[in-house]
Amino acid sequence: MHEVERAVRRQGADVVEVLIPEAQLRQRVEEIGREIARDYQGKPLVLVGVLKGALVFLADLMRAIDLPLTLDFVGLSSYVGTRTTGRIELTADLTRPIEGKHVILVEDIVDTGLTMSWLLERFRERGPASVAVCALLVKPSRARVEVPVRYRGFEIADEFVVGYGLDRDGRLRNLPWVGVVKE
Repeated sequence: MHEVERAVRRQGADVVEVLIPEAQLRQRVEEIGREIARDYQGKPLVLVGVLKGALVFLADLMRAIDLPLTLDFVGLSSYVGTRTTGRIELTADLTRPIEGKHVILVEDIVDTGLTMSWLLERFRERGPASVAVCALLVKPSRARVEVPVRYRGFEIADEFVVGYGLDRDGRLRNLPWVGVVKE
């Protein structure tokens, strides 16, 4: 890892330590894109981004998939600040039906698994040909329910991470790497 990437960086009032550098993210996203292109060749593919955290990952991922595909989004809310509320709320729904299509849910992070499990259940009721999960980050130590993550970027420890779309109270999403906020 380059010395600059190892450095702790100040972002406003927050000090953020780089966990996954930009180059490593780019390389892994390209690998996942090739895996998806291989697995879904000739199939009607829909990428569904989970807003807002997966937006940056989804934008890079869809450009790395050399296949025709369509794109949609869902919005979910289960956090206030850095704490989970214990409730999952659908804040934005799909704009098109997914019946008969192969759907990949693109998520920034699978933590406890409760949100993704809830979403998978709702999507399966809509009659897709298949539903798979693609997550940039997975925290196995926090899992409360098992979620089948078919495509995963990185497994990480139980730390609160920001950057590359992930936020802390709506901030720090624009960092080009994934980092840990140091108190």
